[in-house]
Amino acid sequence: MEPVLQVLALEPTSQVLGQEPIVPLAILLLVILVVPILFERLRLPGLVGLVGSGIVLGPSGWNLFHTDLSIINLLSDIGLIYLMFLVGLEQDFRQLHQNQKRSWGFAGFTFVIPLLMGILLGRVFGFAINTSILIGSLFTSYTLLAYPILSRLGVINNPVVSATIGATIFTDISAVLILDVCLFSLQADVLSLSYILTLLGRLIIYTTIILLGFDWAGQEFFRRSGDDEGNKLLFVLLSVFIAIISAKLIGIEKIVGAFLAGLAVNTVVGESPTKDKLVFVGSVLFIPVFFVKLGLLIDLPGWSSSITTLKLMLLVVIGVIVSKFLAALLAKICYRYNWQEMLTMWSISLPQVSMTLAGTFLGYRAGLLSMEVLHSVVALMLITSTLGPLLTNGLAVAVTPTPLVEALTVNLPEQKSAEKHSNFTIVVPIYNPQTQQYLMEMAALLAHPEKSKIIALSIATAAARMDAPQLEASLQQSERLLAKANDQSRNLGIETLSLLRIDNAFASGITRAAREQKASLIVMGWDQRTGLRSRLFGNVIDTVLWASHCSVAVTRLVESPQKIQRILVPLENLTSPVLPAVQFAQMLADTNQAQVTVLNVCDRRISSSKIAARRSQLAVLVSQLALANPPEIQIIAHENVAQAILQAARLYDLVVLPFVRNYTIPGGLVMSDLTTQIARQLTCSIVILRDAQNTQISATPKSVANTTSTV
Repeated sequence: MEPVLQVLALEPTSQVLGQEPIVPLAILLLVILVVPILFERLRLPGLVGLVGSGIVLGPSGWNLFHTDLSIINLLSDIGLIYLMFLVGLEQDFRQLHQNQKRSWGFAGFTFVIPLLMGILLGRVFGFAINTSILIGSLFTSYTLLAYPILSRLGVINNPVVSATIGATIFTDISAVLILDVCLFSLQADVLSLSYILTLLGRLIIYTTIILLGFDWAGQEFFRRSGDDEGNKLLFVLLSVFIAIISAKLIGIEKIVGAFLAGLAVNTVVGESPTKDKLVFVGSVLFIPVFFVKLGLLIDLPGWSSSITTLKLMLLVVIGVIVSKFLAALLAKICYRYNWQEMLTMWSISLPQVSMTLAGTFLGYRAGLLSMEVLHSVVALMLITSTLGPLLTNGLAVAVTPTPLVEALTVNLPEQKSAEKHSNFTIVVPIYNPQTQQYLMEMAALLAHPEKSKIIALSIATAAARMDAPQLEASLQQSERLLAKANDQSRNLGIETLSLLRIDNAFASGITRAAREQKASLIVMGWDQRTGLRSRLFGNVIDTVLWASHCSVAVTRLVESPQKIQRILVPLENLTSPVLPAVQFAQMLADTNQAQVTVLNVCDRRISSSKIAARRSQLAVLVSQLALANPPEIQIIAHENVAQAILQAARLYDLVVLPFVRNYTIPGGLVMSDLTTQIARQLTCSIVILRDAQNTQISATPKSVANTTSTV
């Protein structure tokens, strides 16, 4: 026994760790956690850091990971499938519909010109025709890495920007189809016309079945499953894998199935919490591992020493940049854009990430693309994903935003009237005794004496049997909370109705009760705790924000609302739904004799004349609310919107933030949205207001409630 122990003691620690499969996973998790955060602070895309991590950890660096490591191969394959699924899921058909003619026009230009450029480049370097076509297809699509920048600058609805965003639908679908044809051609000795027609026939039939069948099945399942977010999530994931398996059975590439599955459930999932969870599942683990895997494949010494690779890489980068420029130039000529708009369109269409990397990875693995092409495309991704957003940040500043009045009057609340106030009902869900007092005070300040109704709502979670001890305990707890709420309301000098509801979930109970009571506003609270379960299956606030029929005020109150004297309403850009937030703030201010300030942060590079125009436009718009005490309007020029708001908020007791969902790049590898950044760092009281009429919700949400967990 003793000799065995000596042998074990002498065995190198590195060898023991090398035999343990959990070690690579632990290192991967550390990389995925740390590297994107570091690169985003350097204002570089997190995916660049992940690819670089793969190079450092792989054979070209420390050689900790090998390219044939089973756990990485499995996770990266799932990441590739998930990436293509999210590309389909993120397609915003509304953008295409809003500016249909120009979107299709630019899509044609930015597809045909890069395709021809790639084919020409492939033939110059002696590649076969199908390889050259595949290289051309890699150039056609683009990833909207600059979307958060465009949203911050308030130019999303500008005709040029809208056309560029809408064109991605056509380029992505076309690139997927060409990729499948090129990979399918490897199975044929001779690529005849009849062979191509057979493949196209299979694709048409398969696409029709997936799009129509999955859409119908999804609608039916979501209708029958009610509020069970876990089952909805599993249904969508199952749909993806069924689409992949059926694609492989008929000889179609699996990423085509994943992409079509994303398109099929696009309308079913919509902007629901299920979509948040789908994006979260992929962006936390699978998609980042795919980027790390790409880095492992890079042969850095061979990359830098091969003259052919360097020439190909240089021409690939120049070819994409020039072809995208020519496409934007043709759009300028056809639709009479100015140079600033044309250059903005060009910069938005530069980044080559999602479709480009997926196609390159599959082409390389199938033997259709060489290592030199793989190196060139990875270099293309690193350069364009960095250069594109930087150019957009500089160029889109001068693009004319959507007219302020046109963008915001759609959310303008109706003028106040006695009849409206008489029907003004506030529902206050109570669950946490520590926040209950301040919530009741907030409702009392918002209510109009003798014209409004306050309902204290408590939810007792249902059990399988109505005589279950757990339900009885929940009912008793709810009754105690409601009794306490009545005592608090009497101390405040207001009348409150108590409502006890039995429901299977807190969120559904709140939204259903609010609808039944014809509520005008839900006032609820949160803390900053969050966890894996809430991110995966959602929390109360996520669901209430999405499902409620009326306005929702999510509050974090650090002191009594009765002490609030200065209220700040930050406005990131001129297309944010600010008017309901201003009206909400003014309702509080009228009761407390407080002062409201509307703050707009604009880019430091904007001229003084444009700043003056912004101030004038905002003053005119706010005047439409016909407030007795108009708010103060401030315009600040600053390079960091969040930092400017945080600095200004130090002088205020309450910050009212309009709730807007933000677009998320497939993979989630972008910085948090503005509201989330501010909510996490503010030390004063906060109200996040989702107006009932607010329809400004974009493709992949990263909701404010991701920073919250409990009511």
